Amino acid sequence: MTMTDHPDREIDRAEPNGPHDADGSDREQPETPHERVNRRWNEILQETRVAQTGVQILFGFLLSVAFTPLFRELDGFDQGLYVATVVLGASSTAALIAPVAIHRILSGLRMKHEVVQAAGRFMACGMVMLALTIGCTLMLILDVVLPGAAATALVATVMFWFAVCWVVIPLRIRRRAGRRPR
Repeated sequence: MTMTDHPDREIDRAEPNGPHDADGSDREQPETPHERVNRRWNEILQETRVAQTGVQILFGFLLSVAFTPLFRELDGFDQGLYVATVVLGASSTAALIAPVAIHRILSGLRMKHEVVQAAGRFMACGMVMLALTIGCTLMLILDVVLPGAAATALVATVMFWFAVCWVVIPLRIRRRAGRRPR
């Protein structure tokens, strides 16, 4: 597959069963703005499905914790951490479901580009809040199991790993490819 630096082409745009050059090699087809916004919307929908499932399972788990007998034994720090975690979980749920609400309200108004932009921002915000929810959940659990510095060190390590996986590596790949977000 040959990559070009044409600004309207995406890295992953070549079609595996699509058009071929005369020599049989794959060639990229430029996307129209309409095709690009449709593709980006479909990608956001797929990403949203994955993130929504994870945050909803985690949020459901968090809601049930307050009704366990051990919850009453938590100290003030852990109960405060629990409240912060539940609020973050609810907030990330709202942000990750927002693209669906935006689409529903604006559907048919020929605003797909704006919908995709807003949905992308809500997804990014929701992912940050989801990472924080996971970090706080982990801290809540580890603080009960491993009180002290060990819990904090493990949570910091996991949060660092989240940053590497979710931010550092994608930005490195984008920088190496010389691409700007669209």
